[in-house]
Amino acid sequence: MKFSSLYCFLLLLIFQTDFGQNEETSRRQRRKMYHRRLRKSSLSTHRSVRQPGIQQMKTVTPAAKLPIINLDYSIEENFESFLSVPGVESSYNVLPGKKGHCLANGMIMYNKAVWSPEPCTTCLCLNGKVLCDETKCHPQMCPQTIIPEGECCPVCSNTEQREPTNLPHKQQSPPWEEMNRALRKEELQLEEDEEEVKQDENREQKKKTFRPGDWGRPINEGQSREGKAQRPEEEGRQAHQHRNPARENEEDDDEEEEDDDDEEEDDDDEDETIRGDTFRMPPRLPIPATPRGIPSLPSMCSLSYKTISCISADLTQIPPLTAPEITSLELIDNSITSIPDEAFNGLPNLERLDLSKNNITSSGIGPKAFKFLKNLMRLNMDGNNLVTIPSELPSTLEELKINENKLQVIDEESLSDLNQLVTLELEGNNLSETNVNSLAFKPLKSLSYLRLGRNKFRIIPQGLPASIEELYLENNQIEEITEISFNHTRKINVIGLRYNKIEENRIAPLAWINQENLESIDLSYNKLYHVPSYLPKSLVHLVLIGNQIERIPGYVFGHMEPGLEYLYLSFNKLVDDGIDRVSFYGAYHSLRELFLDHNELKSIPPGVQEMKALHFLRLNNNKIRNILPEQICNAEEDDDSNLQHLHLENNYIKTREIPSYAFSCIRSYSSIVLKPQNIK
Repeated sequence: MKFSSLYCFLLLLIFQTDFGQNEETSRRQRRKMYHRRLRKSSLSTHRSVRQPGIQQMKTVTPAAKLPIINLDYSIEENFESFLSVPGVESSYNVLPGKKGHCLANGMIMYNKAVWSPEPCTTCLCLNGKVLCDETKCHPQMCPQTIIPEGECCPVCSNTEQREPTNLPHKQQSPPWEEMNRALRKEELQLEEDEEEVKQDENREQKKKTFRPGDWGRPINEGQSREGKAQRPEEEGRQAHQHRNPARENEEDDDEEEEDDDDEEEDDDDEDETIRGDTFRMPPRLPIPATPRGIPSLPSMCSLSYKTISCISADLTQIPPLTAPEITSLELIDNSITSIPDEAFNGLPNLERLDLSKNNITSSGIGPKAFKFLKNLMRLNMDGNNLVTIPSELPSTLEELKINENKLQVIDEESLSDLNQLVTLELEGNNLSETNVNSLAFKPLKSLSYLRLGRNKFRIIPQGLPASIEELYLENNQIEEITEISFNHTRKINVIGLRYNKIEENRIAPLAWINQENLESIDLSYNKLYHVPSYLPKSLVHLVLIGNQIERIPGYVFGHMEPGLEYLYLSFNKLVDDGIDRVSFYGAYHSLRELFLDHNELKSIPPGVQEMKALHFLRLNNNKIRNILPEQICNAEEDDDSNLQHLHLENNYIKTREIPSYAFSCIRSYSSIVLKPQNIK
């Protein structure tokens, strides 16, 4: 019995030991896995930080926005294709642009374009994707922080002069290393404070125990931390003070002043020879008022990395700055009227200059104001009072914006030497075919993106460069498109002609039918009465919103290859007789989005059930009363439809009378919108 109990006790002991070891082993394994994950995450962070050009970029998919419909049926259109946001309805599409381009805030951005949609965020269009980078801020080890106007990162509130808040770093340390460094810094500061307190105590002790006869005696280490031999003049002065009792009373009254004088004398004596039997602490270097390399800035200006921002700073002239390391200067929304020749002499490495929303005049710009900016790539002068394009612009420019000015002429020399210019925006000026020379755009060998909207053109400008890919001429007075309008623009991909006065019979048959790269045309808000014929063979997007179109001619899309994908005919006057089966011939296999809303249709247009690629169909706000069998779904076919959004609201449909199999081919009934309906 004793043996069996002893045996059981030993087994229990062995089991507990093994269990404890296993538990400890599992704990160690978990700890190893945890630290391994931490190392991997930190390594991935380091790799992403060291990526050139893009720092911790993240993909942003802008949500589709519904149009804002005004009383006059005009539409503020923010396009985002239905296909790019699964499950979100498409809005009124306006030219999604060439493949590889991006749409941001209603504007098409060409591939590799860079912009800032909001402060502290920089976005890049890369192969059709919008990549955005938010400014990363270093933690501030101070009790109170503030974010100055125009900056992204917090700074210590008790410092008048501050270093840049988001300087680049070679490798980002893990958070715990940052905390350790901060704690070590605080410990060092505490040690320095304690040392200073000891020095002050020794100094006071020296004052109390000092006697005039002590000058001839050796000074012990405990007596003085400074170890300075006092000058004979000082000895005589102090001896005289001790011999004068009246002076002693004055000393008691002015004790604070004497302490300050002693400190000043200590500073003055630093150059004196140190006695061999004494020890002195090395003097502390003074802290400069402005960190080295950081320029002194006007009030209401800020520095962030290599950018100086003076936004709404009440400046009347360009501030004198000397900072060769600065690459970006923002002087937005000030009262600057002139730019002298020497304005940017201290900023020779500027790459980006923003002078928008000022009062700069052409006569106020010196002839050599921009000439010596050899690295300048982006110049923004929107919202000024320029009547001519500034002269002697650097040949390195890739982007030039002079929107909302008073430009009245562009001659043959205005854009000379700008052979690297990619983007040119001249919207909202007084330009027309009469004051724009036909050779004005000839030097622009690399121009891809041209905006001439809100001017006074009556025809397409002549002499467009062969490199042009996107042309925007909205809000002009263009009445016709001739055969020679796009003769030399074989690469053109997008043409925007919204809000003009074009009629279909004023479009020449050979105006653009032979264009091989033209994919998108916007003819919204013109004077069209039917869909134009002789459209480009390569057309993919056609936007005809807000015309007076009554019919779609037969076979008008029949010659297109690979085929039309997006057709927008909202806010027109389409009737049942204006659409038949051959109206969509050539697009049945390719059409993905069809907008026929806000017209005068009384029934579902024929051929809808044959559109096998159709994802989005809008028929709302018409006069449809019935949905007949097989208008949308073909009962003889078992295949499901690709329709994901069907809008039929605001018609005169009696929903209870809809046949049960009318929508049988649609996978999800939640994608069908039938309410509300009009009552009449």
